[in-house]
Amino acid sequence: GMMQERPAGTTFQGAPLTVRGPQLQVGDRAPGFRLQNGQLQMVTHEAFLGKTLLLSVAPSLDTPVCALQAKRFHQEVGNLPQSAVVVMVTADLPFAQARFCGAEGVSITTLSDHLDMSFGDAYGTHILPLRLESRALFVVGKDGTIKHVEYVKEMTEHPNYDKALEAVRADA
Repeated sequence: GMMQERPAGTTFQGAPLTVRGPQLQVGDRAPGFRLQNGQLQMVTHEAFLGKTLLLSVAPSLDTPVCALQAKRFHQEVGNLPQSAVVVMVTADLPFAQARFCGAEGVSITTLSDHLDMSFGDAYGTHILPLRLESRALFVVGKDGTIKHVEYVKEMTEHPNYDKALEAVRADA
């Protein structure tokens, strides 16, 4: 069917922006995805089967809130169960992601949706006028269903990290 669009699905400094894709709910089957890593290889959801996956989605790593979002999860990763993986998804070029992580010393996996925005279309985070991801957190359980979801309405605000981390621990 036609791609769903959510007018004013998100805002930037209060200005409404149209977001494409569904609004996923807890209990939904997590959509499959194909994203690019820093070596320009395609990575799919199948790489994370049997893991608890925390998808930390953000507009760009080169913005202050996104950088802090990445750093916050970087700090937490060591305290999470072995079966948990944190993946940061943005529409930045893979090279920019690699540069950011090197400069900031962040060792979480970053994957890029820049090729076709298909992750954003599947997860409801594709901000159409900007071709960026909206800020969101998804916890995908080992069983492939969504255990926690938060779409952050205002792009400049932080998600609730603790709630997402609780959901990761509960599944792992």
